[in-house]
Amino acid sequence: MEEGKVFSQSLQESAAAYSIIQEKFGAAVSALDANETMPFFEVVDPSLWTEIALFMREHPKLKFNYLACLTGVDYPADEKLGIICNFESLGLLNHKLSVKVKCARNGGSIPSVACVWHTANWHEREAYDMFGMTFTGHPELKRILCPDDWEGYPLRKDYKVQEQYHGIKVPY
Repeated sequence: MEEGKVFSQSLQESAAAYSIIQEKFGAAVSALDANETMPFFEVVDPSLWTEIALFMREHPKLKFNYLACLTGVDYPADEKLGIICNFESLGLLNHKLSVKVKCARNGGSIPSVACVWHTANWHEREAYDMFGMTFTGHPELKRILCPDDWEGYPLRKDYKVQEQYHGIKVPY
């Protein structure tokens, strides 16, 4: 099958999956943005993120049982932090979708989905460690890459590298 036809079919599958989610959750999710390589929507009401995640995994026409990636994003101009999750169904062909969830940059939080997809556990810990994002309900939210006493969050756009760590010069 030609590459363009595969992408078109995948886009149709993603749009159909989104329609099921939008029908259930209405205004709690944004419109589907199909201009990306992988279509995405945003969870407008982050308090519903775990419920939406369970629905995406359990619905027989969705079966998003594979969390391929969860990454943090810094939106300093909007005073927000967020995550982007890429999902696939291991049982349904061309079934892919991305989801964005945002929270306030200072003091905001996103519900954990580690209870839905176990791989989210370490991905959420990495987003916490690198961006300072908190995930309510996470079973063990602590640093995973930086030492426990590291100052700041290295992937925030306004991060300033500390000059020394325990008396050792930090290269930058």
